[in-house]
Amino acid sequence: MNILERFSLKGKVIVVTGGTGILGKAFIKALAESGAKICIIGRSQEKADERVKMVETLGAEALAVVADVMDEDSVRKAKEQILAKWDTIDGLVNAAGGNIPGATIGPNDDLFDNKIGDTIKAIELNLYGTIVPTLVFGEVIAKQGKGSIINISSLAASLPITRVLGYTVAKHGVEGFTKWMATELALRYGDKVRVNAIAPGVFLTEQNRTLLTNPDGSYTERAGRFVQGTPFSRLGDPSELEGTLVYLLSDASAFVSGETIFVDGGFNSWCGV
Repeated sequence: MNILERFSLKGKVIVVTGGTGILGKAFIKALAESGAKICIIGRSQEKADERVKMVETLGAEALAVVADVMDEDSVRKAKEQILAKWDTIDGLVNAAGGNIPGATIGPNDDLFDNKIGDTIKAIELNLYGTIVPTLVFGEVIAKQGKGSIINISSLAASLPITRVLGYTVAKHGVEGFTKWMATELALRYGDKVRVNAIAPGVFLTEQNRTLLTNPDGSYTERAGRFVQGTPFSRLGDPSELEGTLVYLLSDASAFVSGETIFVDGGFNSWCGV
């Protein structure tokens, strides 16, 4: 198999949770262009159907499934739908997650007056929302003896990012879970079952544009701090995650497992001087 063939995802069945989200859209586009068959999982049938149409315009095949990644029964039903259509699962991208507004501690808020319930919800969404799909869909991958799982970590799991307590705790958990699952799956099911993570930097999207930029297009104070801490001196674009995603799902990364790849313009590497 030559190097181009090793990067191919043609015909592989890839499940994407959070497939109706901003980063999920970039992931799905990359997978479609790579020839994969994609199961798009989200909580909105309408949005999932829109993503299916996008995939089909790119010449690939897709399935929209509505499921809650924190509900085991819901995820198991999704698995049965996928297996009924394609009879296998070759890859999983755990893209469901994000912060919860009530879990964000404002700069002028009392640190100990935060909404504990919302903080816990943020932990559950990002951590449990990764663990549940991995254990359900990952069983198919493990028992067939080949496949790749990708979790979504964050800069917050490496360097403290203020205000987002629940999100930070959850992403640390995702890092630990990634390493633990990579180890256990390899020891029990062999060297062709892999688990890795991608840690995105700060990406400018339509969803967060008003939070990161002012009406005149300049960066907000918080966005400016991220840019100042990034050697590339800019925010990222979701499309810049696509190459790393395809690499980790493909046979080109056959000896890579338990790792987190930062896609952050050098943010995690720089001390600021």
